[in-house]
Amino acid sequence: MQAYTEIAPPTAVSHAITLPFLSSRSNNLIVAKNSLLQVFELKSTVTEVASGGEGEADNAAANFDTEAADVPLQRIENTAKLVLVGEFPLAGTVISLARVKALNTKSRAEALLVAFRDAKLSLVEWDPETYNLHTISIHYYENPDVPGLAPWDAELKDTYNFLTADPSSRCAALKFGTHNLAILPFRQRDLAEDEYDSDNEAAQEGKAERANGANGDDAVKTPYSSSFVLPLTNLDPTLTHPVHLAFLHEYREPTFGVISSSKATAASLLTHRKDILTYTVFTLDLEQKASTTLLSVPGLPYDLTQVVPLPHPIGGALLVGSNEIIHVDQAGKTNGVAVNELAKACTSFALSDQADLALRLEGCTLELLSQDTGDVMIVLNDGSIFILTFSLDGRNVSAMTIQPVPADNGGNILKTRASCSTNLGRGRLFIGSEDGESVLMGWTSTSNQLRRKQSNTAQSGDDEDMSDVEEEEVDDLDDDLYNDTATTVKKITAAAAEPTAPGTYTFRVHDVLPSIAPIRDTVLHPGKDTESLTKGEIMLSTGRGAAGAITALNRELHPTMLAQTELPSSNGVWAVHAKKQAPAGIVADFGQDAEANASSDVDYDQYLVVSKAWEDGTESTVVYEVHGNELSETEKGDFERDEGLTLSVGVLARGTKVVQVLRSEVRTYDSELGMEQIIPMEDEETGNELNIINASFADPYLLIQREDSSVKIYKATGDGEVEDVEATGLSGTEWLSASLFQSSSFTEVFAFLLTPEGGLRIFAMSQLEKPSYVAEALGFLPPLLTMDYMPKRSSAKATITEILAADLGDATSRSPHLIVRTSNDDLVIYKAIHSPSRSSSDLWTHNLRWVKLSQQHVPRYMEDGAQEEAADEPGFESTLLALDNINGYSTVIQRGRSPAFILKESSSAPRVIGLSGNPVKSLTRFHTSSCQRGFAYLDSTDTLRISQLPPSTHYGHLGWAARRMPMDAEVHALAYHPSGLYVIGTGQPEEYTLDPNDTFHYELPKEETSFKPKVEHGIIKVMDEKTWTVIDTHVLDPQEVILCIKTLNLEVSETTHQRKDVIAVGTAIVLGEDLATKGNIRIFEVITVVPEPDHPETNKRLKLIVKDEVKGTVSAISDLGTQGFLIMAQGQKSMVRGLKEDGTLLPVAFMDMQCYVTTLKTLPNTGMLLMGDAYKGAWFTGYTEEPYKMMLFGRSKHHLECITADFLPFEEQLHIIVADADMNLQVLQFDPDHPKSMGGTRLLQKSTFHTGHFPSTMHLLQSRLHMPTASEFTTSTTSSLPLHQILCTSQSGTLALITPLSESSYRRLSGLATHLQQFLDSPCGLNGKAFRAADVMEGGWDAGTQRAMLDGGLLMRWGELGEQRRREGLGKVGW
Repeated sequence: MQAYTEIAPPTAVSHAITLPFLSSRSNNLIVAKNSLLQVFELKSTVTEVASGGEGEADNAAANFDTEAADVPLQRIENTAKLVLVGEFPLAGTVISLARVKALNTKSRAEALLVAFRDAKLSLVEWDPETYNLHTISIHYYENPDVPGLAPWDAELKDTYNFLTADPSSRCAALKFGTHNLAILPFRQRDLAEDEYDSDNEAAQEGKAERANGANGDDAVKTPYSSSFVLPLTNLDPTLTHPVHLAFLHEYREPTFGVISSSKATAASLLTHRKDILTYTVFTLDLEQKASTTLLSVPGLPYDLTQVVPLPHPIGGALLVGSNEIIHVDQAGKTNGVAVNELAKACTSFALSDQADLALRLEGCTLELLSQDTGDVMIVLNDGSIFILTFSLDGRNVSAMTIQPVPADNGGNILKTRASCSTNLGRGRLFIGSEDGESVLMGWTSTSNQLRRKQSNTAQSGDDEDMSDVEEEEVDDLDDDLYNDTATTVKKITAAAAEPTAPGTYTFRVHDVLPSIAPIRDTVLHPGKDTESLTKGEIMLSTGRGAAGAITALNRELHPTMLAQTELPSSNGVWAVHAKKQAPAGIVADFGQDAEANASSDVDYDQYLVVSKAWEDGTESTVVYEVHGNELSETEKGDFERDEGLTLSVGVLARGTKVVQVLRSEVRTYDSELGMEQIIPMEDEETGNELNIINASFADPYLLIQREDSSVKIYKATGDGEVEDVEATGLSGTEWLSASLFQSSSFTEVFAFLLTPEGGLRIFAMSQLEKPSYVAEALGFLPPLLTMDYMPKRSSAKATITEILAADLGDATSRSPHLIVRTSNDDLVIYKAIHSPSRSSSDLWTHNLRWVKLSQQHVPRYMEDGAQEEAADEPGFESTLLALDNINGYSTVIQRGRSPAFILKESSSAPRVIGLSGNPVKSLTRFHTSSCQRGFAYLDSTDTLRISQLPPSTHYGHLGWAARRMPMDAEVHALAYHPSGLYVIGTGQPEEYTLDPNDTFHYELPKEETSFKPKVEHGIIKVMDEKTWTVIDTHVLDPQEVILCIKTLNLEVSETTHQRKDVIAVGTAIVLGEDLATKGNIRIFEVITVVPEPDHPETNKRLKLIVKDEVKGTVSAISDLGTQGFLIMAQGQKSMVRGLKEDGTLLPVAFMDMQCYVTTLKTLPNTGMLLMGDAYKGAWFTGYTEEPYKMMLFGRSKHHLECITADFLPFEEQLHIIVADADMNLQVLQFDPDHPKSMGGTRLLQKSTFHTGHFPSTMHLLQSRLHMPTASEFTTSTTSSLPLHQILCTSQSGTLALITPLSESSYRRLSGLATHLQQFLDSPCGLNGKAFRAADVMEGGWDAGTQRAMLDGGLLMRWGELGEQRRREGLGKVGW
């Protein structure tokens, strides 16, 4: 019984598409990251161009991008940024995205069609009222009764399935299985009254169709008609081996082109099956479910893989192969270009020769740049950018030319291959990648044709941006052009008549989506210290090719410590910067001295105010002057230091007045701390003195909350006086929490107040007579909070102790959020939306709604009673504080025993990240010359720490503090040595040349080609953990690649039995598929040498002590036993070896495997060993040292494909978790007492869990958590057993934990999971339970009692429920 919980979401972008999704005038980017769907909008920042370069000055304007937004014609650059609207985890694996112009959508925009791996289609739209996806329909075709599916056909997971949509949204086609096509027609506006629904029972439609179409009600119609499955062999009997298909532009009926053949293509059969592909164009009759063949082009090269349709003026389609690109127009005329020397050998098709380019088109991505010229951008497998341009003869293509983009023009800004691309219009492209970071890039053109277009447009009176060439709407890229006027056709055709000149296009990066995918190897540093920024709790080798990097992850935020000072008995700190006042007689706004405030250090903090409570009960305040990071106590001014405790300090009157809030009064000072005003706190009716419990600043307003739960508001006038503001709407009411909110997006100041009944009141400072917004149901914590929301029958309210409204975001984008803190320190985050949208003249609270955001942060709970008592002392209360500029972030900090930051990047959701270290008494922003935009905090040890956020670190995309360190090469293996070194296995590509002295290939002719294949040459690099510089390099033999690196504690002396930490490197020497592979095992020790001058970190080197060549690859290494031996997988053997003093490895025991060993794992101090075979399952073995012997205990089924595996001990039971090639987790158990285990020789199958991500590594961790078990109440023998978890990583960039559960915990959590599945929305209408379940138990033998692994991701969505549903769920499971 286990739970699988993703602790970091996928980051590899697999699919992307552009469409107006949020509204009819929006321009949105939809990104699919395997099982995560994200919706973005674009924000354009206008920056001035620096002379002679592309440097950016300060932002001059910023506006959300809409189709109608035009940038004034001036010498500027537009930089587009991605702003996340929402993200939605999916219970499925996305394989394609398509845009559809559906009828009557809620947002009046287009709909999104999502295809999934198991032959499902979901049609979704945006619901602006709920700020969420709304599923219109779901269609599934995995039914075995679907026509065209034969019992002997390959399974869906083993076939290439994809979705393509008609550019005019008349239908979409899902290719699934071997050669089946599911056609989903869509109703058109001009056909809205034509009811041509087809009766087809083959494909089972979703609930929406049955509800709206099955009862014959014509009043409500679905935007689609009944779908049907059309086997491709019905179109043409020769379409038995389809390669790819796509719908084409410029046809009045849905028309698609198919690349196919009647035989399977293979490079090994090139002499017999040369040019066997055929390109055929079919037009569909949706009413008759029939098709017509329009044209057929036979004799095409065997290596064509993709159909890329092109709009007017080019038209037709591009057929992309590995060695050539061919264009086929609507009449069937072809033009092709060969891009390397191999094209001549693999095809006889007529091609123009550009073999000197020496391109490799495998895995390339094509995207249309300009519809005017028809130019196409090509992104190669290594990230290089090329431009495909056309020459037209009239309206026919006469030639094609491929041009490289020089590095000076941005041709090398992409580091690796693209998985998808989409044109965002206005000279912007999004390039998604599964191998590295995804990039939003912009392009400009200097061609004469585009200059003429700009000049003509300028003369017509339109103000358009010179740098944004594409001023056409995004929809124009996909619309049919057959209705265009002749004038437009003539203009566009003339623009594309000549090929674009080389060097025309320039590319630059606008924005980046960070990624840690794919994860190749992992190093763990549990409980690490914080002295090194480059050392994280988890170190990952990520990326492929030149995008390779090392990423350091920290679950908590470890700030960069600049200085620290002991401040005994302190419980509050406030940094203050005050501006000079204008001299007498000079009129200035709020009395500012403009000349004095023009100095460069005007924004730096000048004072640090510290509140202290001594042990004898006395209270005082100390003022320090700030000089960089140095503090010096000062008696300057009239600041009150002895009379009571300071509760808060802030500034008003545009920073010219310093305000000190004491328990019973408020005092104001000038910038030199001279006394100006004393405001006592008295009851207006009785005149009794009232104590202050809280204060909130929002210049020029000050809100005071008093001990009788009343609220007073003060305002700084133009002359700097702080006066009482009459607020009749606030008087006579008790308020549980109160704070002021001032956003960067509007000028009005609002007061957010919480009633004792859990109601929310929002007052505008300009209208304090009555609240501008009332939401009585905040205490129920509903998923969507509106003014009229009220549960029908419920008294279940959460105990809310504090609310705070604040902007969250970074310098690019900030938006209002409401943070709610409950009595147990849980944080609930609401995002402000407006539905319907408000006009700029309306008050901000007009049509205001609040959407609850999902967040997985769990507050820190202390089990130590002494710490609990200390946490209840004054100064340790959990309170919320909004800070506007901490290293560019607008953030909220939670102080107290569970300190945390709420951080958000523009392209991410808000994440709650804990602050490492002790509980925090107080925190303030701190901005000086030595600590730019930092913060200072006082912890429970009375230590003041002046800190900054770590540089070059992302927080929002993973919910971890992630710092990426580029390596510019793929990192295959990674290991850490205790001396402070990282040993990295990487490589560099080099051309492979046949060795003239090769005796194995004497029959080969002399090599004459200049287009040679590339192979990798392995390199070992040694990095210093503190400076992250390469201090040593070892180049391996030619054609030798690194497979694994491990740090082992081996016995290096047979006489003294000395043990030493050494580095073991396993490699493979790949000579070709016709020769046996060899490998090497290398053992290095770390030695100390004389460092280079001024580089003390270079005092260590690797010394090679063993190099042993073996038959087969060395694919896995691990330590074993208690005598300092190692076990290595060499070929089809797993061999135990010991290191001798003469530099040799002595074999002492072995076990034969079958195919290829992928993993070797040992259970420490037990002699138990787990070996995984890539094709023949998992082997559970044992090892003894007296005598040396290996024995097989049990094994899985033979056909299990083991990618990685590890042990999971729990409660005196031993489970084995195996990750297979179908993205499943197989839970096996070794139980020799079970009758079906045949004495333990068969591993029992306990459950199977589908993750949806291809696995990469597993690591057994010893958890710091403690899980109560039933056995603890009857015996204490098991209470000391540590809890273990498994950390799983994947190619998609996910991190997940597998946690074992006790019987009682499993039952309750399983009940909660069932409750959550019932009440939580499932995006795209998918079945989460079916997604996690596997069809076949392939790992071990059925034990009869199988319990499914719980989906921890579903359980972590517990906070999305309202309080009523939560209590219902807890009641069902007995909590």
